[in-house]
Amino acid sequence: MHHIFYLMGKSASGKDTIYQKLLEKRDLGLQRIVLYTTRPIREGEQEGREYYFTDEQKLHEIQKAGRLIELRSYNTVHGVWHYFTADDGQIDLKNHDYLGIGTLESYQKMKEYFGQDTMVPLYIEVEDGERLSRALTREKMQKSPRYAELCRRFLADCEDFSEEKLLEAGITQRFSNVNLEECMAEIEKKITSMVYYER
Repeated sequence: MHHIFYLMGKSASGKDTIYQKLLEKRDLGLQRIVLYTTRPIREGEQEGREYYFTDEQKLHEIQKAGRLIELRSYNTVHGVWHYFTADDGQIDLKNHDYLGIGTLESYQKMKEYFGQDTMVPLYIEVEDGERLSRALTREKMQKSPRYAELCRRFLADCEDFSEEKLLEAGITQRFSNVNLEECMAEIEKKITSMVYYER
C-alpha cells in the first residue's frame, strides 16, 4: 500500500522548507501534491510549485464537477482566501507515495477521502516565540509586508492546532524543528521505514 505523507504545523514552523527538502531526496521517491489557492502569489513563489494560483471561478468549476477533496477559506484582512485540494489526476496511489502539506483541517478531509491507512501525519512543532520571530523575519522580506495578516494567522494557529484538535485527529508523534537537520533526519527515518517496507 502506498501512502500520502502529510506535513502540518503552525505558521513559520519550517514546514515549507522541510517539504522542499524532502522532495529533493530522490531516494525517498515521494511525488508532490500541489494544492490550489486564490491568495496572491508571494515573492519567490512559482506557479505550480508552491501552489496553483487560481481564482474563485476555477474553484466553482472544480466543485461543480465533484472533484473537490478539501477546501479551507480564510477571511483575511485582504479578503477571503481559499486553499483547496482537487482530484485532478495528480494522485495515483497504486503506483506512488506522495508528500502533501496543509492544515489539520485539510488532513482530516484527506483522511476521509483517501482513508486512514493511506494518510501518514507529519506534525512539525516549534516554540511559539521562535515561530513569531521567524514569521516576522520572513514578512519583512516581502515587497509589501502584511503584518496584520501575520498576527491574524499566528493567533488563529493557536486555535487550529490546539492540543484537543491534535488528539482528535489521532496525531501523537511530533517532530521538533529546533534544529532543521535533526528534524529532517527524524522525518526521513519515519518515511523510509514505511516506504521501503512497501517495496
